[in-house]
Amino acid sequence: MPDEFDPTEMVTRFRERADAVRRRGLPPVEGPERQQIMRQMRLDFQDFAMLGDATASLEDGVLTLRVDLRQPAEGQPESGD
Repeated sequence: MPDEFDPTEMVTRFRERADAVRRRGLPPVEGPERQQIMRQMRLDFQDFAMLGDATASLEDGVLTLRVDLRQPAEGQPESGD
């Protein structure tokens, strides 16, 4: 593992990937292929956004990503807001 690895920068890149998926347009396809592409885009966004919300730490060569999947309490803003 390179000494210059920054887990916070990695999390930021995942957040940027989630934003890119959200902005990505659909190619001109129809039918089942379109549905498959839309499903994959939803999964990509979900995965990238989840990792983009993670709290990352690197201790003794072990990368730990902590992701809080609990629903926010009523009246509380969601993370990232």
